[in-house]
Amino acid sequence: MQYATDNAPGAAMPPLAAPPFALLPGAAGSPVVLHVPHAARAIPADVRAGILLDDPALERELDHLTDAHTAELAEAAAGRAAAAPWRFVNGLSRLVVDPERFPDAREEMLAVGMGAVYTRTTHRQPLRPSDTDPEPLLARWFRPYARAMTRAVADRLAVAGRAVIIDVHSYPTAPLPYELHGEGHRPPVCLGTDAFHTPPELLAAAREAFAGVGETGVDSPFAGTYVPLEFYRGEPRVSALMVEIRRDTYMTEPGGPAGAGLDRLAAALAALVDAVSG
Repeated sequence: MQYATDNAPGAAMPPLAAPPFALLPGAAGSPVVLHVPHAARAIPADVRAGILLDDPALERELDHLTDAHTAELAEAAAGRAAAAPWRFVNGLSRLVVDPERFPDAREEMLAVGMGAVYTRTTHRQPLRPSDTDPEPLLARWFRPYARAMTRAVADRLAVAGRAVIIDVHSYPTAPLPYELHGEGHRPPVCLGTDAFHTPPELLAAAREAFAGVGETGVDSPFAGTYVPLEFYRGEPRVSALMVEIRRDTYMTEPGGPAGAGLDRLAAALAALVDAVSG
């Protein structure tokens, strides 16, 4: 299916397909789901109307927040893996909704106006009016995405007996003002973990797979990983790991083209998929 994932500057509002996310099949028996939530820049016109930034400022914000080229990274890794993983790819910018945030008071990023529906920018400037009601955006975009991802994981459990979610992200070399833990170490690869859902063997496999890329850190500067709420802290057969790749390892920052490093990262991600698929 078609979905909007235009990472090029100046493409904030490309045509949208519905639904604006895609589950791309992998090997029938694979337990692995590569989750790519922040790769797109697409913003529907009616959502754009509620954003306070002018077009140049919006493009700059998209440059900072978009995990550029991570959809291509996941696609390349899937092509290299012995058993192709399934891929769940978001086709909308996280400025529409951020599907990885808690949709309620549990979300720590609410402190900087960046819960499931952002009201502030990466530089803590107004993005939407402070009295914005998040519910229409949550109902229209967040909850359908969450239901679809839940079904994708449930299907892996039914077929493979377990599910391994690998969350594919990138992050800037220099911290941005919105980061709550931006003073932390910023290695080439940051591995985000969860005490319940990240077993030691998954973390060890990731460290080995990415060893050739450079230093791997754990939970710094970003911690945690994504698990659909239906399984969160309750289903031990769902394991998860967040892979945060520092952008200077594979692209021109903040929103430029990918470089040769993308191929090396695809090989590393494929090695991780292979290690946890058996």
